[in-house]
Amino acid sequence: MTTRREFLQQMALAGGALALPGIASATSKQPVIAAANGARVVSTWDFGVPANQAAWNVLRAGGTALDAVEQGARWAETGLCNSTVGHCGYPDRDGVLTLDASIMDGDGRCGAVAALEDIDHPVSVARRVMEQTPHVLLVGQGAQQFAVEQGFEKQSLLTPEAVQAWEEWKKTSRYQPQINAERRLIPGNSQNHDTLGMLAIDQRGNLAGACTTSGMAWKLRGRVGDSPIVGAGLYVDNEVGAATASGVGEEMIRNAASFLVVELMRQGRSPMDACREAIDRVVRKRPEASKSLQVCFLAINRHGEVGAFALHPGFVYAVCDAQRQDALLDSGAVYPGEGA
Repeated sequence: MTTRREFLQQMALAGGALALPGIASATSKQPVIAAANGARVVSTWDFGVPANQAAWNVLRAGGTALDAVEQGARWAETGLCNSTVGHCGYPDRDGVLTLDASIMDGDGRCGAVAALEDIDHPVSVARRVMEQTPHVLLVGQGAQQFAVEQGFEKQSLLTPEAVQAWEEWKKTSRYQPQINAERRLIPGNSQNHDTLGMLAIDQRGNLAGACTTSGMAWKLRGRVGDSPIVGAGLYVDNEVGAATASGVGEEMIRNAASFLVVELMRQGRSPMDACREAIDRVVRKRPEASKSLQVCFLAINRHGEVGAFALHPGFVYAVCDAQRQDALLDSGAVYPGEGA
């Protein structure tokens, strides 16, 4: 299992990512081209680099985008250990760890689970929902029951470190999410939260996406964010492209944000411009609130072009294709110089 310190040491070797051919930076006006073999995977945050590698192993072997994003998300749920995704996630204010995930294929099929307890790999449970049921979203005890019936093992996922952080948080019980706290990863940081969102296009030109999270630390019992909500945290359409979101999920739900980004691309916007326009809509609706929270979008169109944008600086996204395996890029931001 990769520790956070080991991962950050590995990331130091991934310099020069801004020179990646075929990816537009937040200020670039140059045309963007797809990867040479047509396959590419992108994901949110710095831990997206090794998650992309897990997905790329599928893509370079000719596998499907759907299989690729599931494998990438599974790595984040178990191979990574931080307080934002999977088995090392921080619990809610009652000390209960719940997991959310969604997966979507470019043909419109999708599945999701929310408030899932004691089951590892929620993204794979979400895929079973998509493939084995007539439903899209299962929650709580029903999601857990379904997972066990599908052969997933019920096990306690709450780590001693997460319990210790929860006990420390209870001394004040203060809940105030901070901008880009997910990048600081200070031991015991009670505001550490975020999401792995992953999008891929395979050699056949098919798109897929996955989104997985343990949600906001110390959230109200039963709170569900955008990650398992198709159209909010994730949306994929083979005719246009795909988008995923990160940050404070309530804002993505209020704006049907990932669906909005895809529809803006349908109207002709580039992935970056679509992400920027979606961010602008968040600001217009809640200008004061937007100054104290982070919202980030990542998108890829059917040609493999990639773009991202955020409310505040600090959002990074990872890109992997045949030309580059370890690219980590900074997105543009509405409020430059704040919240980094």
